[in-house]
This record gives sequence, C-alpha cells and structure tokens, in this order.
Amino acid sequence: MTEKTISDPIWEKIRQDAVEIIESEPVLACQIQEIVLDRSSLEEVLSFRLAEKLTFLSHWEFHLEEVFLEAMRGDPQIGQAIRKDIEAIYERDPACENHITPVLYYKGFKAICCHRVSHWLWKNGRRQLALHLQSLNSEFFGVDIHPAAVVGSGILLDHATGFVAGETSRIADDVSILHAVTLGGTGKESGDRHPKIERGVLIGAGAKILGNITIGACSRIGANSVVLESVPPNVTVVGVPSRIVGMSNGDDPARKMDHDVRCGSESDEAKISGFQARS
Repeated sequence: MTEKTISDPIWEKIRQDAVEIIESEPVLACQIQEIVLDRSSLEEVLSFRLAEKLTFLSHWEFHLEEVFLEAMRGDPQIGQAIRKDIEAIYERDPACENHITPVLYYKGFKAICCHRVSHWLWKNGRRQLALHLQSLNSEFFGVDIHPAAVVGSGILLDHATGFVAGETSRIADDVSILHAVTLGGTGKESGDRHPKIERGVLIGAGAKILGNITIGACSRIGANSVVLESVPPNVTVVGVPSRIVGMSNGDDPARKMDHDVRCGSESDEAKISGFQARS
C-alpha cells in the first residue's frame, strides 16, 4: 500500500517543481531525480533528504532514514503539519518561489521536520534517540529544540540559525519566527518554565522570550526585544525589557510578516495605557 492514496496537492506541486528544475538546470537533474522523482511520497523525500544531510556528520547515522519514515508512518499528523509548513513558507517568504525550495534548501524547514520526529520519539519513550536527533539538529542546522517542546503546524522558521526552544516551550499554529530567537527559562528552576507562543505570533530576529509566560495570539515581538512578562493578544512589544508600543488591530502578523514595529497611532494610546494599568 502506498503512503498516499488520496489527493496530495503539495506533493504534486513539488513533483512538478522538480520536473521544471530538471528542464531548466540539467546540471541538477541527477540530484533532483534521486531526491524527489525516485520517491513515492513527500515523507520518503524528507526522510531521505534529512538522513542524507545528517549522515554528513557521521557514518553512524545511516539508520536515520528508517527512523524518519517510521515516525511519519506512525503519526500521519507529522505529514499534515509538514505540508502546512511548506504552504506557510511559500505564502510568507517572498524569496520562496515554489513548493520544492524549502524541501531542498531551507534549513529552518528541515530543522522543524527533525524536531517533529524527535518529539514523536520522545512521546513514545525513546528518549535517548530523541536527544541524539536533537543534538544532530543543533550541530548541523544550528537549531536547538528540546524534543519535549510542542510545535504546531504552519510554522515559518526563517533563516533559523541560533533558534533555541526549551523543554516546556509551546508554539501554536501559524507562527513566524526569525533567526537567533530564544524561548528560554530564567534560571535553574524546574517544571513548567518556558514560554507559550499562541497562534499567529510574529517574533523578530534576536528576540529573547524568557520564563513561563504567554505571548498572546497575533502579537508581534520586535527584533532583539527581551520579553520577561506575558504579552496580551494583538499588541506589538519592543525593547529591553519589552514594552507595548502598538496594537495589531486584528491583523495576522505572522502571515503578513510586517516587522515595522514603530509606535502605533494615537488611537492606540488609550488601549496601551489600559494594558499597562492592569499589569
């Protein structure tokens, strides 16, 4: 029985992209044929591609292709989330011209795929292998996500280098995150100690979000901000430590990718003062 017996539009788009690459750039033909067109599903492509990358670090990693396939076959939600990630990247990143580009080249996408598998291993009691995969993910892609961290679907991890998410981090669906972002703790405390990122949040490059706090849905975190307290929904925060400077007014910042976080309009001032008074 094949991996996919029903319509799979993302996979069909990727296959068509592969054919177009071969036609336009014959020097890549053998590579694209082996990576994509010789495979029968997106899951097979990613299992091969990720294992190929990580095996570069050590010949001991030959087993990883089967590990990736086992996880993706064992939990169809992994494949569903991966497809939503690809669509999110295509919609939000102007540098992404087709659906195959993240699969071939984007380390942020590959790092999230690796994490989805390490999380599956962690949940199924295979913690040593999960931690091993986390380590490889960090060494090769520069992304360090604890296997216990929960990551939703429709995630754009743009550029990715230096992204860190601690053990009790939670990231909801449709979140966009730039490079060098930390979802960390504030010390040596144990238990639930890492941030919770709600749906639709946009996190700018270099932001540090620390502690068991919540970033409300559709909020924006400005680049290089240090966030130590929970953030309400639909606001923009900037600074060290961060402060509310504007409202998103129902916009969906993760989809729009608008990083202009200059102060909001005068009409926002009353709302901002209200948030500050309640904090």
